[in-house]
Amino acid sequence: MQAPQFPRLIGDIGGTNARWACQLAPDAPLTNIASYECADFPSIEAAIEQYLGSLGGARLQDMAIGVATAVTGDRVDFTNNTWGFSRQALRARLGVGRLLVLNDFAALALSLPRLGDDGLQALGTPRAEQGASAAPAPIVIVGPGTGLGVAALAWQRDGLPLVISGEGGHSTLAATDDRQAAVLALLRRQFEHVSAERVLSGPGMVNLYRALCELDDHAPQHARAADITQGAVEGRDPSCVETVQMFVAFLGSFAGNMALTYGARGGAYIGGGIAPRLGTLLDATAFRAHFEGKGRLRSYLEGIPSALVTEPFPGLLGAAHALDL
Repeated sequence: MQAPQFPRLIGDIGGTNARWACQLAPDAPLTNIASYECADFPSIEAAIEQYLGSLGGARLQDMAIGVATAVTGDRVDFTNNTWGFSRQALRARLGVGRLLVLNDFAALALSLPRLGDDGLQALGTPRAEQGASAAPAPIVIVGPGTGLGVAALAWQRDGLPLVISGEGGHSTLAATDDRQAAVLALLRRQFEHVSAERVLSGPGMVNLYRALCELDDHAPQHARAADITQGAVEGRDPSCVETVQMFVAFLGSFAGNMALTYGARGGAYIGGGIAPRLGTLLDATAFRAHFEGKGRLRSYLEGIPSALVTEPFPGLLGAAHALDL
């Protein structure tokens, strides 16, 4: 591992927002946190220059960015916005000694062990287990936002974390009752592949709402997830209420699938930008019922804790930590 250098620029870039922070010394808190809308800038370079300008042109040494896309080579192109960049070219342009680019949910996963109780909100109460192993078990995080991110975190023999990131949000979404099946049947007419992200995301909530309106034979009244959520909060539109209820059901079921897939006995966490905004609409009882509802594997899931990430900038914390590994 290279010796850490400071100051560092830390970034967390999703489909909609780019969040930035500066770290001035080892174990120092992140400072000068700012959030920009990606659509306001033609490129990641323009956003970085704007941020550095707000710092008075600070001279960077290291940099880490969490990005909402798969990181497989020098070229990084975002799934849900128009930005793209070459890692080598960006490093040269900024003159940094080290540029670390990782998946945004890999960064989120790295943040989880560092979050205190004030950064998490329990979703239900797991069944207490007898004779549990003292060794840390894997954990998984699922996060609906502009897209749907998934990552897991395990521990190596030396105690260092090992992130397992992928594109689980694009796996096929499954129905657990006839009403869900009818919704997915309608979505299959629109999309070649109905992935989990087609429902469990901001645009996905709109897809879900429109499908329910079509099933009930009335015209949709809303075109944004925020308006659908507000309609559910106010209880004035039955389609909005059912949309959010079904969103939570799908989210619980999908999180349970990911916990099974990764063997995440250490916990299943919900992050992203949408879930924290649901407030009391994120019904913990309904979530856990669908999380645990896996037939013969119910008892396996009943012992897994689940929590909502309420820390406002976990991706920045995780990206900064990644530079220390």
